[in-house]
Amino acid sequence: MWNRIPSKLGGVALILAAFSAMQPAEAQTFSVIYTFTGGADGATPFANLLLYQGVLYGTTSGGGAHNAGTVFQVNTTTHAETVLHSFVGGPTDGAAPFAGLILDSAGNFYGTTYSGGAHFFGTVFELPAGGGLTLLHSFKGPPTEGLGPAGTLVMDGAGDLYGTTYAGGSSVGWGTVFEITAGGTYKTGQSFSPDGALPRAGLILQDGKLYGTTYGGGAQIYGGTVFQVNVTPPLYTFTGGADGSQPLASLIGDGLGNLYGTASDGGSGPFGEGHGVIFEVNIAAGQETVLYTFSGPDGSTPSGALIRDTEGNLYGTTRLGGAFGYGTVFKLGASGGLTTLYSFTGGADGASPFAGLVSDGSGNLWGVTTAGGSAAALAGYGTVFAITAGK
Repeated sequence: MWNRIPSKLGGVALILAAFSAMQPAEAQTFSVIYTFTGGADGATPFANLLLYQGVLYGTTSGGGAHNAGTVFQVNTTTHAETVLHSFVGGPTDGAAPFAGLILDSAGNFYGTTYSGGAHFFGTVFELPAGGGLTLLHSFKGPPTEGLGPAGTLVMDGAGDLYGTTYAGGSSVGWGTVFEITAGGTYKTGQSFSPDGALPRAGLILQDGKLYGTTYGGGAQIYGGTVFQVNVTPPLYTFTGGADGSQPLASLIGDGLGNLYGTASDGGSGPFGEGHGVIFEVNIAAGQETVLYTFSGPDGSTPSGALIRDTEGNLYGTTRLGGAFGYGTVFKLGASGGLTTLYSFTGGADGASPFAGLVSDGSGNLWGVTTAGGSAAALAGYGTVFAITAGK
């Protein structure tokens, strides 16, 4: 799939190509490469990292100079952290970024904040290579616009940006899809209705079509869906049973007509009692296949996007469960069988990884935890961690 990503994406295309070329590791070593203090360096990262030229880029939802979140970088060799922007909050700046970053061919970053902006309903921003953040859009909220963008953006070959808002829109506030053209024009697209609601994740672009997930809506109010933008009904509606429910993460594709993702609930028990699943949806058939069902000791509540290597192995995280109850890093083999690569203790190593992983293509993985590190369990401000492939 990744070689079909439009060239406009530049650095992003290189990163995604590295995902595709990633070779499965035989042995791994876990290490913490940075621990957030909750001060000027940031606190509580929720979003996937972006890897480019040996540097990890990401966002924290809190901390920073104004306690409104940051854009940061961590060098994978020196482990030094640098804050690229500290958000101020509305009305002149965004606040609380829950989404990751994307990078264009000129070295400019793009992202969203959940709140802040001129109307305090969230923003879309650009952080140029030379610094100096610019707000591309401040959301106005219903009835014409959404509010609370929480998913990572995607850019097409023309430089147009697409994303989702968690709420708002012209329906009853169940979220939207939006576009910002390369020329800076904002457009509200799809507004969600009972067949899908509350899109927490961003979109993916495959074969010129946009796909995503909603956290709720469908057969149950909190069941969730897999959808194609501007196409109804959804591709798949979760029942909350063995098929899972409440997907929080973005999808990935294999270029062969299949989408892969995680559902944070359901599977081993009904809504509110299950531990989540890893699933595959065939686009043409609209059919879901559960690839793995979590039981708790092997992980629980997967909330981040997956990555996939050339052999079809899937890698990801769970926010809870594992040997100590504070989440895991896992590998799901192409022919089935889940391996826990690491179980978080809730101490200095971190706790509760909400985001997925990023890879360099050689089996090395990086991610973030939302808590732990500077203090035990959920009292800490999170970590950046590495799982290094065995030599």
